[in-house]
Amino acid sequence: MRVLIIGFGNMGQTYSSSFTSSGFVSPSDIFVLSRSDIEKKKRFSIEKPNFFTTPTKTIFNVDIIIIAVKPRDFSILAHTISPFITNEHIVLSVMAGISMQTIKEKLGVIKVVRSMPNIPTQIGQGMTVFCAAKDIDRKDLFIVQNLINTTGKSLYIDKEEMINAATAISGSGPAYVYYFMNAMVESAIELGFSSSEAEFLVSQTFTGAVQLQNRSKESHQEWISKVSSKGGTTEAAIEVFNKLKVKSAIEEGLFVANQRALDLGK
Repeated sequence: MRVLIIGFGNMGQTYSSSFTSSGFVSPSDIFVLSRSDIEKKKRFSIEKPNFFTTPTKTIFNVDIIIIAVKPRDFSILAHTISPFITNEHIVLSVMAGISMQTIKEKLGVIKVVRSMPNIPTQIGQGMTVFCAAKDIDRKDLFIVQNLINTTGKSLYIDKEEMINAATAISGSGPAYVYYFMNAMVESAIELGFSSSEAEFLVSQTFTGAVQLQNRSKESHQEWISKVSSKGGTTEAAIEVFNKLKVKSAIEEGLFVANQRALDLGK
C-alpha cells in the first residue's frame, strides 16, 4: 500500500512516523507533498527522496491520499492537485469544517473519508472520529481505520455533521484540559508550592484520575461523590464551581466551538 501525505505540519508528521513505526506501511511507500520548507525536509527521516514540494504524476501513483493542510488552503490546493487524482484514490481528510461533498466536488473524487484527530495522536494516544462516503467499501474502510488506529483510538460515525461536534469535544478537548490544569498549577503556586512542585502535583493528579476512571465502571459523578465528603474540602470547592456556573460555562464554550466548526465549512 502506498500513501501520499499532503501537508507536513503536526498531523502530517504524526501520520508518517506512526505508519512506519507500527510497521503498517513501508517507509519507501510513504510520499510527502509539502510547501518548500528545508527544516521539515531535514526532519523527514523516512525516505528523503519521497519528499516533494511540487505535485507530479509519479507521486500520485498511490492508494491513499491524506490531506492534512489548513482548511483555508484547501481551495488553492484542490485546483493544483485535482488533475492528478482519479476515482481509484481514497482521500482521507483531517481538515476541520470541509465537508465530504466539497472535497468530492473540488477534487473530482468519490472515495472520501473525513476525520477529526486530536493532538495526543503525536504519542499514539489520540482520539479520531471519522466518517466515510457511501462509495467506500468495507475493505477500504477497514484499511483506513487501521491507519488511523496507529495514532491511538478511533470512533466511526454515520452522520457527517457529528464531525463538527467531535471537533468541539475531542479535537479541541486537550486544550480545555490544559486550561484547567494551568489554572490548578497557578493556584498551587499561589498556595506556596514551587513551579516544579505544582506542575508535578497537577500532572500526576490528572493522570491518576483518568486511569482510575478508565479501570472502573463508576461514572464521573460517582467518582466525584467518592472523593467528596460532607463538609470537606472537595465539597467546598465544588460548591464554588456550581455557584460560578462553571459547568454551564464549559457547555457554552463547547457549543460555540461546534458553531465555529460549522462556520469553517461555509
